[in-house]
This record gives sequence, C-alpha cells and structure tokens, in this order.
Amino acid sequence: MLDRRKEELARLCSIEMGKVLEQGVGEIEVCIAIFTYYAENGARFLADKPLQTPVGTAFVSYEPIGVILSVQPWNFPFYQVSRSAAPHIMAGNTYVLKHSSNVPQCALAMEEVFAEAGAPEGVFTNLFITGPKASELIANEHIHGVCFTGSEAAGTSIASEAAKVVKKTVLELGGSDPCIVLEDADLEIAVKMAALGRIQNAGQICTSPKRIIVMESMAEKFIQKAKELYEGLNVGDPLDEQVHMGPVVTEAARDQILDQVNKTVQAGATLVYGGKKLDVPGAFMEPTILTGIKPGMVAYSEEIFGPVLCIYVVKDENEAVAVANDSKFGLGGTIICKDEERAVNVARRIETGMVFINHVTSSMPELIFGGTKHSGYGRELSEEGIKELVNHKLIRISKPDAPY
Repeated sequence: MLDRRKEELARLCSIEMGKVLEQGVGEIEVCIAIFTYYAENGARFLADKPLQTPVGTAFVSYEPIGVILSVQPWNFPFYQVSRSAAPHIMAGNTYVLKHSSNVPQCALAMEEVFAEAGAPEGVFTNLFITGPKASELIANEHIHGVCFTGSEAAGTSIASEAAKVVKKTVLELGGSDPCIVLEDADLEIAVKMAALGRIQNAGQICTSPKRIIVMESMAEKFIQKAKELYEGLNVGDPLDEQVHMGPVVTEAARDQILDQVNKTVQAGATLVYGGKKLDVPGAFMEPTILTGIKPGMVAYSEEIFGPVLCIYVVKDENEAVAVANDSKFGLGGTIICKDEERAVNVARRIETGMVFINHVTSSMPELIFGGTKHSGYGRELSEEGIKELVNHKLIRISKPDAPY
C-alpha cells in the first residue's frame, strides 16, 4: 500500500511540513524497507531464546504487552510512525497514534494504509487529540507502554506521566550531533557531506550534523567551500524539482531559529552566510553558517532545529572529542576520516548512542537507533527495537524431584 501511494504520500509531506518532494519519496521508501524488514525477520527475532542453566532447562518467551501509545513529531511524518509501528505491531501489540497537529493528513493516511492492507480494526488507530490529552491517556488502564519522539521538554513530561503509573517508555529526544572532520579527510567530500547533510529536510532532523568540528589546518578552506556551496542552493517551493531546500515547518519555527542565530552573533560569533528570512510568503529562510561559537552562546548549548551549519575550529583530535562531548545531548555523530582504525577509536570516545564513520547519521531497518544523555533512552529498529515493548518472560522447566 505504501509503494502504491508513494508519490501521493510524498506530496502530503511537502504540503503539510515543507519537505522537498524527492526527499518525501525517499522517506516512504525507507518506510517500505522497515515494514519489509520486520515482516521477514520478526518471527526469528521473537523466537524463544534458550538459556543455559545447570539444572533443568529454561528459555525466554517474548510476548506482547498490549496497547502501545505512540506520540510522534512532524519532521518525518511517515518514517517516525513506521519506525515504531512496524516492530511493536509485529510483536503482537496494538498501536494508538497521537501524531503532531501539523500533519493531520499524513496521520490519517497512515491509518488508511493499514486498513487498506487488511489489518483488523484496532491494530492501528489514529487519534486526533492534543498533547495534554495524550499525556492524560497514558494513565488509561488499557495503555501498557509509550513510545515518543520529540522535544526534550515534551519527552520529560511523557516519561513523568508514565512513571506515575509504572509504564515503560522509549524516548528519542533532541540532538546536537557532532561531525568531526579529521586531518586526512578529503576536503571536498567532507564539505558536501556536512553542509548538504545539514540542509536535508531544511535542517529539521534530530540526527542532522549540527556541530561541525574541523581541524585548524583545514578550517579556512572548509568554511569557504561550505559558503560557496550554500550560495548555489535553490530555496523555494518543495514541490519544484529544481529546489534543494524548502521552508521550515512554520513561520514561528523560522523566527525562533533566526532568534537563536541573532543571539549567538550578538554574543560574538561570526555570521559567515545567511541568517535572514526570505522576502517571500511562507516560512522560508536562508541556509546559514556560523563560526566562532563559544561556551555560553545560545548555539553552543541549544539544539538549532533548522538549516544552520555551526563550525567549530579545533587544534587536534583530543580537543575535537572534548567539544563533541560538551553537550547535554547524545544522539548521533559523524567522523570523517580515511584511516578507519583511527576513526573507530575516536568513535568509541564520543558520548552518543550512534556514530557513523564517513557518512552522516542515518537510519536503516537493521541498524539500532537511539541516544543517551538528554537525547533519551531505549532503542528502535533492528532486533533490539522489537524487544523494547514486550514481556521478556522466563519459563523454566525442572523435574519434580530435581534439587533446587
């Protein structure tokens, strides 16, 4: 059903939250891959797991816990839902969605897809309710677990409400992902990877490369090439095939992003490029480059959820790691380096849930997804994702006359 309606659903992404059409098509293709992955591997993941014990036999049975409440954001209106719905439904749970109010047509379309595919009524239910109502729903006796993707503040509220009634949560919150460019990196590749990665989905990606950490020896050339790349971008109607970046989700969101940029510049940072809204109707802004960001500035400590490339210049690898870890967030990260052994060693020092080497943080069904620190807890996708909201039931078998 997703494949049949791919173009239509991609257009809904463009219309409701501004995603460039080509990127919307790519989002639906990832959803298809996720559902296919769990259809093909779910039975294997959920098979009984034998345990070694000196007396008798024992195994773990993975059993559904019931109704899962899912609260999801607008930035990937189909992928975010698929990432949680596919494993939890495959595990035998049913799924109640409270989607972002920004993408009501996408939310309804996802429910329709399940119905068209023949899912029994109640397996996937979309609710048009407010955030406060969703929080109230957590206490409902029929809800047995909650998965949430969104802001740190909202996630804290969700986790608090769930804790009051002893219900498990899986949280994927904000991110301020570091992207470390080491000395041996190919400069052209590194600039394209970081700068273009930052403007994907107009920068509205939790795992976007938000803090680019570049060695002093190559920083000047890196900054200049990034500026030249942004000068050549076409910002406009996301349904136009010639456009590289569409609007951000709302004018209020754009104004908040520009306010973060302005406060950072006022505190002493350098505005290399952009930093202004476009003089056209809609929530459009220029892709932006900031340098000279120091502790205490807004851009240093806050997540900027928009197309703002923050470049940090450091002397060596140790300083790069220190800057990367100096954040309350710990979702993803990137290391660009030809020496793979060195890159892996640096990756082990980064305090995040995911590190990608020579690729910006991305999502594939077989790779676990999730963060640490204020970026949340729990894992989605892969085998770990399907086991987050199931009962890990121990079943032990002993002979009646066996010793304890």
